[in-house]
Amino acid sequence: MHRTPAPQNRRAAITSDELRDLYLTQRLTIEQVGVKLGVASTTISRRMRDLGIDARRRGPRPGTRDGEESPGASGFEWSPELAYAVGLIATDGCLGRDESHLTMTSKDTDLLETFGRCLGMKARITRTASPRPCYRIQWCDSGFHRWLTGIGLMPAKSLRLAALRVPDEWFRDFLRGCIDGDGSVITYTDRYNTLKKSQYVYTRVYLSLVSASPPFIQWIRATLQRLVAVRGDIGIRRSENHHDTWRLRYAKREALVLLRWMYYSPKVPCLGRKREIAAPFLTPTLPPLQRRPGRPMVV
Repeated sequence: MHRTPAPQNRRAAITSDELRDLYLTQRLTIEQVGVKLGVASTTISRRMRDLGIDARRRGPRPGTRDGEESPGASGFEWSPELAYAVGLIATDGCLGRDESHLTMTSKDTDLLETFGRCLGMKARITRTASPRPCYRIQWCDSGFHRWLTGIGLMPAKSLRLAALRVPDEWFRDFLRGCIDGDGSVITYTDRYNTLKKSQYVYTRVYLSLVSASPPFIQWIRATLQRLVAVRGDIGIRRSENHHDTWRLRYAKREALVLLRWMYYSPKVPCLGRKREIAAPFLTPTLPPLQRRPGRPMVV
């Protein structure tokens, strides 16, 4: 009895040359390769195992010994989690001068727990009193240290930080990490004009990032203007006893645009208390059917 030939195995149909070009030469992610070839990412992973192609790591994992390099340290692959962790390191992290030690400091233990999950590590969170009471994660990874310096970070970076090599695709995750590190989401109710009319009550929202390095703030502003078409405003706070502080601030419509751009999914890694402040603004509301005279509403 004649049998109809079985359809070609889609996994086996993916050639070695084709897969190596997309994954190794073009540096696409496994998910992007799957989309390009019209198959699931698990199919790509299995085919890579068939062909002996090692997958790039999604993020760094700390060495098990002091100064030990992570396996495959040269092949870190950008992802939302890694970009977010880099944003935290750029603002609240520290690279040791020994080219091995790294430290992440915060007053929020839940932020440090999220940071650890993003990098796939289980380093212990400890309490420190220097220079102020807070918590930190400290670990050794010479490979990750070199990778971070390769994208523009450095020891004693506070006053020297400038543009980093962060791909546009992951910049909003990087920005969210920066905001969770040295930024703020502020909202308040404006009743300034209620003496004129009781209905003149408005909700205001501001998104800010501070740094002691002007080139870093200017790079963030220029990148956001290019990617999201927001301008923002840069101010400076002078200090006689400390270094001057630069602040990049977005208000009203621009703040809404950035918040909705940063928190593009409820599952993205973030600091919970800041996302809770932003939550009421993440879904656009319907404008009033009839526009009345007065100050503009935040929608």
